[in-house]
Amino acid sequence: MEITTLAIDQFGSYLGKHSERLQVKVKGQLVAEAPLLTLENVLILSGGVSLSSDALRLCAENGIPIHCLSSRGEPYAALYAAGLGGTVATRRAQYEAYKDARGVALAAAFAMGKIQNQARLLKYAAKNRKQKAPECYAALQAAAKKVAAHLNGVTQWQRTATDLNAETTRAALLSIEGRAAQAYWEGVGMLAPAALAWPGRVGRGAHDPLNAALNYGYGVLYGQVERAILLAGLDPYAGFIHVDRPGKPSLVLDLIEEFRAPIVDRAILGIVGQGIALAQDAEARLEMGIRRTIAQRVLERLEESSERYEGKKQKLRWILQSQARHLAAYLRGERSLYAPFLMGW
Repeated sequence: MEITTLAIDQFGSYLGKHSERLQVKVKGQLVAEAPLLTLENVLILSGGVSLSSDALRLCAENGIPIHCLSSRGEPYAALYAAGLGGTVATRRAQYEAYKDARGVALAAAFAMGKIQNQARLLKYAAKNRKQKAPECYAALQAAAKKVAAHLNGVTQWQRTATDLNAETTRAALLSIEGRAAQAYWEGVGMLAPAALAWPGRVGRGAHDPLNAALNYGYGVLYGQVERAILLAGLDPYAGFIHVDRPGKPSLVLDLIEEFRAPIVDRAILGIVGQGIALAQDAEARLEMGIRRTIAQRVLERLEESSERYEGKKQKLRWILQSQARHLAAYLRGERSLYAPFLMGW
């Protein structure tokens, strides 16, 4: 089995280099290793992890990023090769697009992708309940329709917006997104077991288990999206919908939107549907066992799940990287439009 992601989740782990392989040891005992030939990224999911400069250099020389996540799934560091960056032409085009119709078109496309995939995930969940739970099926279909109704609002917004410089322009689009999301999360609530006491969607700082699991999953996906953006030559900090702020990777937060539902939400709902406990500690943090499971399921969706894309079945990781490259090509004027990825259902 090819290892594309090396996840380090034990306190006291040591990441080192041996020939053309990375090795993880705990108290001198080998617990995991991965050949560089297939490795694409390293995830550090625990505190107390150390690494050798040789391992760090080997990752840099082979274009393998190292992403660090907190116990709540918040990315706090990413290590890339010093020379990794985009072409001047790509980044200049990216910065200029914010001021013209290209930026408006991209903002609308990201929002369209997010809303359509939210509606499609609810339809996917409904499909499996048509016979065994007809009332739930009808409610999920109604929720999906309610979500999709906000696509018209995005279309109208795009027709009237000329650029993204005015704060009110982006605020109007975020308002449409927010109303669609409210309907979506109401639908997700129908799928959550009563024992999880789903309070509705809560982002950073959530204490309930389902929101904590979603947030952790998004943290895992975040690093994969950032990697795709950097490999496409784009600046992860220059987005179109999300506001510019020091230390805020706005473009990552833009592009991740069309992938949240197909990758993370579906993975978490699968875990919940299988009755796997979302165990938490006294501080409402997910226990390491379930964090390990979430990271594994999200990465499995990327590596093993396929969707129809540009006329044929492709792995989701390939689709993510292709979307980032299509985005760069659109900004450079090499593509006439940027179309969001839409999941099947």
